[in-house]
Amino acid sequence: MMKPLIIIAWLMATSCYLVSSQESEAAEQEVEKSNDEHNIEVSQNRLAAEVEALLDHFKQEDPRGLPGAAIADPIEVPDAKKNLGMATLDMKHVKAYGSSQFRIDKLSADFKEMKINGGLQLDQMTVKGDYQLSSFFSKANGPFTVILKNVYGEATALLAVDREGHLATDRIKIDITFSDMTMDFQNLGFLGSVFQGVVNSAPNLVFDAMKPFMLQEADKQLRSEMDKFIQQSMGDRKLPNSITPLDSAIATARKMVREKGYDPYKLQDMNRTMGVFSVQLSNTWISGLSSFYRVGNITVGMANKTVSLNLHLGTQQLTGAGQWEVGLGMMTRVGHVHFTVQHIRALVGVSQSLDTTKRPQITDLQFDMGNIQVRCDGAGTLDYIMEFVVNVLPNLLRYQIMDAIENPVKQRIQEQFNNIDVEQAIKTMAQNYKADGKNFDFDFKTLGI
Repeated sequence: MMKPLIIIAWLMATSCYLVSSQESEAAEQEVEKSNDEHNIEVSQNRLAAEVEALLDHFKQEDPRGLPGAAIADPIEVPDAKKNLGMATLDMKHVKAYGSSQFRIDKLSADFKEMKINGGLQLDQMTVKGDYQLSSFFSKANGPFTVILKNVYGEATALLAVDREGHLATDRIKIDITFSDMTMDFQNLGFLGSVFQGVVNSAPNLVFDAMKPFMLQEADKQLRSEMDKFIQQSMGDRKLPNSITPLDSAIATARKMVREKGYDPYKLQDMNRTMGVFSVQLSNTWISGLSSFYRVGNITVGMANKTVSLNLHLGTQQLTGAGQWEVGLGMMTRVGHVHFTVQHIRALVGVSQSLDTTKRPQITDLQFDMGNIQVRCDGAGTLDYIMEFVVNVLPNLLRYQIMDAIENPVKQRIQEQFNNIDVEQAIKTMAQNYKADGKNFDFDFKTLGI
């Protein structure tokens, strides 16, 4: 039931993996190297196939379970013993059926706190086993069946970096509830009335007897699967203890932005004509985009078959320069502009349906901009007027300007999102990983960004 939590844990582990990727030591024997290469290739092929299977799975109207997930069904529950007051109930050979038919109700990951929370729903879980009911004057035994309806399992897992620098599961909290229950204990005989009276006074008594053992087994399996998944994803790579894994991942992301040519970034040339009046801005470059940092938290959640991402990022000082040309009829003036923005902060919300044939949506966008300084040359005396207008008015009306441009910018971003084929983008990353082991690296330039 808890396999989806492992997938979110893998997302955290993969983000942290970017922090510490270093060149491998080349001092292994040839046979060991060959075996390692084979294992890596098998792992890459398996992971790429799982990604494509998941894409098809979530296109269904009512997806249940997860393809390829090693979910125990039935779940073996350790023997349980419960004192009922007038009698003692022993339950043995207990198995719970139906765990593989879960629905994912919610998933959320807090990357700052390294915390994962998930909720899974089952229409029905059937528990079968053998019982022995003993009292001072009688004894009964036989098979029993307990049917739990509308079962809801919720788990919270905390990840942490251990002393050796490895990411691992720290603590797990699991709870299971249900809305209705029916029981059938065969061969109760004379103890049937006693047992029925106890059940009527405490209807959850039988489930409460099994619950601690079920939670103990779920904790053991979930912890084992999560640590195994993290180990397979990260290998023996270590993370720093001085800063959080999230901030380490952001630091690596800054490096990636520079390496992919986004800092400095060249803006598209702008040309506007209004009658005899024309304005052109060309060869404009902005520097400092890779100076972004985390202002608030970064969270990922899933509910109603939709994944949502919320992040609050900011940049340090941005600088830029470009060439402008202003025309009025047959007269033209050419000059240069240099500008500085103290900072830009953005609160962004994005959602994506698990049906990846649908396009991503931008759900929230809020801007905050620091002071703006502009220097112009080429217009003679008008340079001073232009600098005064640009330097004074935007700073006085900064909040009104931000409010005014948020919706147009949001619409523009949504137009770009509408051109993104999410399914093909994910398949491309999976195929790249399958082909040469890239860690799901993706070039955003293929999206037209």
